[in-house]
Amino acid sequence: MSTMLESAHKMVKRAAKQQGLQDGQVTKLLTPTKVHSFELSVHGKKHKAYRVQHSNKRGPYKGGIRFHADVDEDEVRALALLMSIKTAAVGIPMGGGKGGVAFDPREHDDAHVEAVARAYVRQLHEHIGPHKDVPAPDVNTNAEIIDWMVDEFATITGDTTGATFTGKSVGKGGSLGREAATGRGGMIVLREYFASIGKDPKMSTVAVQGVGNVGFWFAKLAEKELGVRVVAVSDSRRTLAVKDFQHNSRVLSLEEYQGHKRGMIEDLDSPYTEFYGRDAVLALPADVLVLAALGDVITSQNTETVVAPIILELANGPVSDEAHDSLIKKGSVVIPDVIANAGGVIVSYLEWLQNLESTQWSEAKVNAKLEEILGDASRRMFMVATEERCSLKEAAFIIALKELLI
Repeated sequence: MSTMLESAHKMVKRAAKQQGLQDGQVTKLLTPTKVHSFELSVHGKKHKAYRVQHSNKRGPYKGGIRFHADVDEDEVRALALLMSIKTAAVGIPMGGGKGGVAFDPREHDDAHVEAVARAYVRQLHEHIGPHKDVPAPDVNTNAEIIDWMVDEFATITGDTTGATFTGKSVGKGGSLGREAATGRGGMIVLREYFASIGKDPKMSTVAVQGVGNVGFWFAKLAEKELGVRVVAVSDSRRTLAVKDFQHNSRVLSLEEYQGHKRGMIEDLDSPYTEFYGRDAVLALPADVLVLAALGDVITSQNTETVVAPIILELANGPVSDEAHDSLIKKGSVVIPDVIANAGGVIVSYLEWLQNLESTQWSEAKVNAKLEEILGDASRRMFMVATEERCSLKEAAFIIALKELLI
């Protein structure tokens, strides 16, 4: 069992025990409804593929499809379970699922990637649909790939709603505001946390591990709308930080950028900054450490190097269960992924609604709906954590389990 799946199971069991659930109820919560495991043969190559449909108790299965060499069944099972928790924790009427194909699209041309996307849909078309299972993009998949999948599904089934997939390009029925949704959601949750403890965001320094699309939009919007000081960012190769940022007011401003672009971290370099190793960002004494890359970034091996008092999980499962407990014991606050990065799935839900209604909302309306849903979910999490005297992660899982067992 992978670390991510172990962590997800442990947290469910812990929240279940706290709520006095029976073993049978826990087993039911942990067991996916259906696991699809198959092989795609494309252009003479074979790729292992998966779709795990965890729960549709609250609505159609919902969750992304990732194209990555390290995709395996345990990872997809973990992410499907976490998606069920996430949709329940934020109160949207959808379930949880996840999919993936074990290959690196960067090692293949566009024709091969498109063929993989279409083959994936051909394999699963009977099991997905607007009211069955609604996939979306994830790691190494994007609007273009989803558009190919929508086209393949329409060709096979005749569906014209486009509501079987979310994360489409805007011209093909995608929602305005989707690109920035996960980063914006993280900004909303952090804002609500600061409000709950009476702290002025303008007095806070922020380090962002993983300044890809999610990390970029979080940093840009947190700077613009909260006034936080972004003092460090990292990518897959290195960390860039403001020199001696605890004793000056300089920032790494992303305000001028309209979207994430490769090489941006080099553009931010100046006489007032310095490059460090990739993982140096984890040990910087910023007030908030934002984890916006991949899972299992903080584990029992490096927990002691983390000094930021607030950790915001924008990636899926970036803090292992063991590391989470260690951080909580030393007084850190971990704002959990199932709430913090739910902006993406919330706007995916809003895209699905727009498709079913054959309408397209303004970006302002989408953002207002996101604010309403995620603001309410955040405040509910803080309230339960106080009432139950537990961590924010435990609180989010307690909320979700109650929803899943109704």
